[in-house]
Amino acid sequence: MPSDHCAVRKSCRLFRLDRATNKSWNAGPIQSRRIEFQSHKANQVSDKPATPLLDTIAAPTDLKGLKREQLVDLANELRAEVIDAVSVTGGHLGAGLGVVELTVALHHVFDTPNDRIIFDVGHQAYPHKVLTGRRDRIRTLRQKDGLSGFTKRGESEYDPFGAGHSSTSISAGLGMAVGSELKGEKRNVIAVIGDGAISAGMAYEAMNNAGAMDARLIVILNDNDMSIAPPTGAMSAYLAKLVSGPAYRGLRDAAKQFVDSVMPPFIKDKARKTEEYARGWWTGGTLFEELGFYYVGPIDGHNLDHLLPVLRNVRDAETGPILVHVVTQKGKGYAPAEESADKYHGVSKFNVITGAQAKAPSNAPSYTSVFADSLIAEAQKDEAIVAITAAMPGGTGLDKFSKQFPERSFDVGIAEQHAVTFAAGLATEGLKPFCTIYSTFLQRAYDQIIHDVAIQKLPVRFPIDRAGYVGADGPTHAGSFDIAYLATLPSMVVMAAGDEAELRHMVATAAAYDEGPIAFRYPRGEGVGVELPETGTPLTIGKGRILREGTTIALLSLGTRLAECMAAAETLGAHGFSTTVADARFAKPLDEDLLARLAREHAVLITVEEGAIGGFGSHVATRMAQLGLLDNGLKFRPLVMPDRYIEQAGQGDMYAQAGLDRSGIVATALAAIGAKEAGLLDLKAPGTTGF
Repeated sequence: MPSDHCAVRKSCRLFRLDRATNKSWNAGPIQSRRIEFQSHKANQVSDKPATPLLDTIAAPTDLKGLKREQLVDLANELRAEVIDAVSVTGGHLGAGLGVVELTVALHHVFDTPNDRIIFDVGHQAYPHKVLTGRRDRIRTLRQKDGLSGFTKRGESEYDPFGAGHSSTSISAGLGMAVGSELKGEKRNVIAVIGDGAISAGMAYEAMNNAGAMDARLIVILNDNDMSIAPPTGAMSAYLAKLVSGPAYRGLRDAAKQFVDSVMPPFIKDKARKTEEYARGWWTGGTLFEELGFYYVGPIDGHNLDHLLPVLRNVRDAETGPILVHVVTQKGKGYAPAEESADKYHGVSKFNVITGAQAKAPSNAPSYTSVFADSLIAEAQKDEAIVAITAAMPGGTGLDKFSKQFPERSFDVGIAEQHAVTFAAGLATEGLKPFCTIYSTFLQRAYDQIIHDVAIQKLPVRFPIDRAGYVGADGPTHAGSFDIAYLATLPSMVVMAAGDEAELRHMVATAAAYDEGPIAFRYPRGEGVGVELPETGTPLTIGKGRILREGTTIALLSLGTRLAECMAAAETLGAHGFSTTVADARFAKPLDEDLLARLAREHAVLITVEEGAIGGFGSHVATRMAQLGLLDNGLKFRPLVMPDRYIEQAGQGDMYAQAGLDRSGIVATALAAIGAKEAGLLDLKAPGTTGF
């Protein structure tokens, strides 16, 4: 395996050079064309593209009668439609552009929705949504009350499995395939997974299981970045068609039966290895063959002459799991995406003609950038600091860190479990690992956090980006649960920054803390505009702070709802209710002295957090009950995310729905103190927002 892996790495590098020249797949008359958007005015966005053939497609059944030449035209129109739609909504563009031809081919060849097509992650599903009856809503992508940016079971019968996180499609597909077989229902199950997502351990667990079961499952490996083996043009396509077809498979199976029944064991083994070597030499499928899959490829994913016959062959095959290796180009057909470093993976609204993205001016640095700059500053002082991310260097800010300290920066790919245990191993050697992962992705490594880090009290630092609601990506990416799942662990320190200055101090705190694991969370988006200190100062573990003194109502905030708490205090004060605002800083350990003071000196105590039930408020309530601080008439109210998933919308809108904005906090405080019943609330008073 090591030598094979090295060979693969070499071929990957060579193939990327081929891609850069764009030679191997733009030849031939049926290739997808690069879309050129034109306008008579330099800065004018063009009208919707002309799509006469796409206009006739209401459902995948409308593709069945189309000829190959028509499918090529349809693919070009579909690409133009996706580009135009995403220019209006923003979203994940590059991945979808790379699978236009593949999506057309899949819906043409297979009988969906009876046949199940599962798109892993879902970034590439926009063309699929257009073809499956959702075109009239495609310009509502990722908007409030609009289409999800991912596949979603409740949205369409053509979405058999919901997505958002990676590497789930093969496991789900295997379950569907086995379930259909148990029910006596015949259908094809196709899992489309990218080369990044297939690197996760769960994908290999699923393939290993599918191979051992000899399950009827088709996996489409959409290879759009790191090629496992280079395509070799027409010969490769011919061989893929040949080895996927019934003649070859029939001959192969007959030979296998003969060898198994007649030949002695040592000849059986030699025969098997010879056949695998012969096909592997041509197609590079050794790894997947060892997992029990029949490997076909690689083939050009933008060439319908290659795609259609192979997909028909695997559709008609009767036995075993099959993997089709399809090579595509992310951002295909749209020059700004092709030329961009990230291939327009995730974009804001943009000008279709120029590709220029419309980004609102920043009023304050983002929390992500403050984290990155603060970590760089700490690493300059401490050579033991290293940084780990799981395929999100840009999203976490560690791309900045890696430019400064390339030898101390590690991107482990989509492998969160490995990232955590890798960090644990680094910690055992005296290094200071900052394992930087989005809240919603860190969920995937919970066992590793417990078993490999917390139980051993290893000083792994967990910077947790995307805390709280994230907006357009909806519930799959919301950082809802990290306070709850981390604060329950003995030996774990959990912090949440109230603003960007506090985040800088928490980076310094984590760098200085060596007694065990420590985590700090911060949201997506801009800070509140406070002055940033030049350097961070380590905080006293387990100690909060008071920002505003009052006498009647106490607001105890954890995280960046702090600004809303300050605004709510102003509103409450305008109504005559003296209000204290405290920043807990720590969900664990709790500041018991601060809790006692707030309980003794106020009639109402409200905790506010950007997290689900079971987190900070629950810990506060439990500890206060244990200390007897609830025995003397204190009215305690925890404000948390509601016990439901809030669909995509603007971040502000999502917090308003959750009652975690200024209005929600004020309403909770007044209800607790009885002001509404007493008629003391004037909704038109200055400073109120209405609720």
